Amino acid sequence: MTHTPHELSEEFPEFTDTLHRLKTGDLHFQKLSEEYHSLNRDIHRAETDVEPTSDDHLEEMKTRRVRLKDEIYTMLKATV
Repeated sequence: MTHTPHELSEEFPEFTDTLHRLKTGDLHFQKLSEEYHSLNRDIHRAETDVEPTSDDHLEEMKTRRVRLKDEIYTMLKATV
């Protein structure tokens, strides 16, 4: 499988330890992280035509990913 861009550890390299801690200790963060990961994989598959989708649906997924990423970032910053 090819490298999937936009993984959380790459998006927030300065929060690597915090990402791990929250994924294992905060159920809400864990849910957000799993949702982000799943959506990110779906987007990657659509962009590489493994699972083609409409342009509108792809844009919807990207918008949801940005919203999730913003919420995750807010939680990460709150722990510092």
